[in-house]
Amino acid sequence: MTSHDDSDDNGITRRHALECMIWAGTGVLWTISAGVPVSLNMLGEARAAQVPSKGFTFLQISDSHIGFDKAANPHAIDTLKEAMAKIHALPVKPSFMIHTGDITHLSRADQFDAADQLIGRAGFDVHYVPGEHDVIDEGNGRAYLDRYGKNTKGEGWFSFDQEGVHFVGLVNVVNLKAGGLGNLGAEQLAWLADDLKAVRNSTPVVVFAHIPLWAIYPEWGWGTDDAAQALAMLKRFGSVTVLNGHIHQIMQKVEGNITFHTARSTAFPQPAPGTAPSPGPMTVPPGQLRSLLGITDVAVKRGKANLAIIDSTLAEK
Repeated sequence: MTSHDDSDDNGITRRHALECMIWAGTGVLWTISAGVPVSLNMLGEARAAQVPSKGFTFLQISDSHIGFDKAANPHAIDTLKEAMAKIHALPVKPSFMIHTGDITHLSRADQFDAADQLIGRAGFDVHYVPGEHDVIDEGNGRAYLDRYGKNTKGEGWFSFDQEGVHFVGLVNVVNLKAGGLGNLGAEQLAWLADDLKAVRNSTPVVVFAHIPLWAIYPEWGWGTDDAAQALAMLKRFGSVTVLNGHIHQIMQKVEGNITFHTARSTAFPQPAPGTAPSPGPMTVPPGQLRSLLGITDVAVKRGKANLAIIDSTLAEK
């Protein structure tokens, strides 16, 4: 890869590949083709032949909220079980999985245990970043770090490389700002600057954190106060993908070389920005819940500016 317009073996440009996405409330399955994150269908339409011989796949899930039992979904553990069942049924086994936070609802040991038992059955490595619900124990996040903090820095941030792609896991749920805005902090920003020094401009970068790194709706805390400093460090890279959770719904944005994606929760939906007095679990009629925890296919049609969006839900077989 030498430029923004590099193509894979099928002639798909990097920008097209970044914009051609398949979203899943149960998770997002990504494949790296020519250094570009491209997604595959989690309902089984993906075939092993679609994965390039020099590529790999990884999976994203988010906001499991194990321990949540309110009206919005009294059985959050069961919907995580459904998500994991779909993962087990994938025809293409991912190289690893990332969980973008709120593993638990109250940071309790039994909730972490239940999540570990279910997610651990996936049979591949899982990389975690915490959500704000994972760091509310009496130790101010110690319960999370004791489980998932090995080989991480500070409050749990880290990076790793996989077949030419640089992955960065950030923590923006400690010392939240007014209104619940995320915060990276000076120590983590300094670490990020140092971490990126050795990464070449042509290296694809995937960043993941719990709270979105772009200002979706600051009035609800849906953004990160000091994200601009981190994003400025990423501008020199030709391909940057930012994955988040927290808002329990799909939103996306492309800004220059950076493509932002938020994922749905496996537990319960939240209202669209500004459509309710405040964020939080949204109760829907029982028959509609899985339709809001489902699959959304998003694809770019050549020659058309608009994205084509097709929903497939957990309620469907």
